Amino acid sequence: MTDLTRLTIAEAREKLRGKEITASELTNAYVSAIEQANPTFNAYVATTPDKAREMAKASDAKLAKGEGGALEGIPLGIKDLFATEGVHTQACSHVLDGFEPRYESTVTANLWADGAVMLGKLNMDEFAMGSSNETSYYGPVVNPWRRSRVQTTVKPTFHDGGSGFVRPGGVEESRSYDNMQLVPGGSSGGSAAAVSAFLCAGATATDTGGSIRQPAAFTGTVGIKPTYGRVSRWGTVAFASSLDQAGPIARDVRDAAILLKSMASVDAKDTTSVDLPVPDYEAAIGKSVKGMKIGIPREYRVDGMPDDIEALWQKGIAWLKDAGAEIVDISLPHTKYALPAYYIVAPAEASSNLARYDGVRYGLRVPGKDIIEMYENTRAAGFGREVKRRIMIGTYVLSAGYYDAYYLQAQKVRTLIKRDFELAFAAGVDVILTPATPSAAFGIADQDMAADPVKMYLNDIFTVTVNMAGLPGIAVPAGLDGHGLPLGLQLIGRPFDEETLFQTAHVIEQAAGRFQPEKWW
Repeated sequence: MTDLTRLTIAEAREKLRGKEITASELTNAYVSAIEQANPTFNAYVATTPDKAREMAKASDAKLAKGEGGALEGIPLGIKDLFATEGVHTQACSHVLDGFEPRYESTVTANLWADGAVMLGKLNMDEFAMGSSNETSYYGPVVNPWRRSRVQTTVKPTFHDGGSGFVRPGGVEESRSYDNMQLVPGGSSGGSAAAVSAFLCAGATATDTGGSIRQPAAFTGTVGIKPTYGRVSRWGTVAFASSLDQAGPIARDVRDAAILLKSMASVDAKDTTSVDLPVPDYEAAIGKSVKGMKIGIPREYRVDGMPDDIEALWQKGIAWLKDAGAEIVDISLPHTKYALPAYYIVAPAEASSNLARYDGVRYGLRVPGKDIIEMYENTRAAGFGREVKRRIMIGTYVLSAGYYDAYYLQAQKVRTLIKRDFELAFAAGVDVILTPATPSAAFGIADQDMAADPVKMYLNDIFTVTVNMAGLPGIAVPAGLDGHGLPLGLQLIGRPFDEETLFQTAHVIEQAAGRFQPEKWW
């Protein structure tokens, strides 16, 4: 029998509508997979099997009548940043211990209205602050991919002295894997790992500086960060309000398009939500890119970039050129200032957003001799090291005497970054192609990363510009490095032109093929 967890959303949707399978069968397959594999990956911090079966049963009743929404019966994982009514929602932080909201985020409400089934809440970096999913209070997530190396064996030549027959030995190749645990990227590492390891059909995620695209690239999955304002932020725990944007992680480009269609909506409860029609993104899949202009920014060729990344980028350029697109060199001159500017703006907004967690109304409370000491004790015990670091940075750059020198300057740089993109698109560029990450997945507890937080921040070097400019960006798997680990390419589009991103990403996907980890768990 076919392993139902290996079906894409599009394939599962077709089988559900054709009554070849039931939503209950599909959901039970995922529940079993999670029970077996989650102890290995730590992708879920809370599972909801009873709720999932109840939702699947309701979907089966609708499907039996030929009814149902666009995601009827499709089991999804939900990042722990989205409020889910009556279900664990803690942003993977100790400070929110025991919090179960009495309301539903707009994103998850949209998914349930379309018939999706909730499997549980997914692990993430605490308050979405991290690039490796190692800052979670619930421990790191393990990437389903493992490093490998090819071993070459030369077989001896066979000589039959009597007949004179000679048979060449030939060369035999085998692949061996090491046992090093790798990070899945962050902050949406649980989402990416769960999709890659077939523990959900798709997942919600959020992206503040690359937290959808980087983990997607590390796990061989597809992740899209939509235009700022395309998806409501209401009911999503805030990190940096002017940068945060929700989007999906899926197994292929079509599935990502299906999920984003359901997630996106205008929302009166979110003043940054933009009132524009949500297109049928799936309709863009399969369209030609002939005649499109693809911009290649020279500033994204950074010092020390691995040869694997450069070679992959050149492959992507060749694939799009072969498909009829025109390749044009462009300049985004303020790119080099994006990372330092981001790490001023994001912590500043985080320090403000996280001020509400004080132990008074909900979550963790550590007593003290008075209310001030209770605040101090609660926040000291409740926040992890990385969150404290960013709160301190943010408080510093917003303080009297430093606001103008740091925060105001960073906002000016942000305007210049946005203008760079506007000029490129005004010149006729349709899509910009770049690498998604500066490397493949690295090891959990990597000593270089642990000793120097700046090295960890550099994982976002290719992605933060998109958030600073409020643009849409998609990461699509495009190849493997020398150790057999997935690498991704990033496409950046015009505001609210996610359709062109899906169209172009599908061309890359068709040329590169799909990538799945070899099952070892």
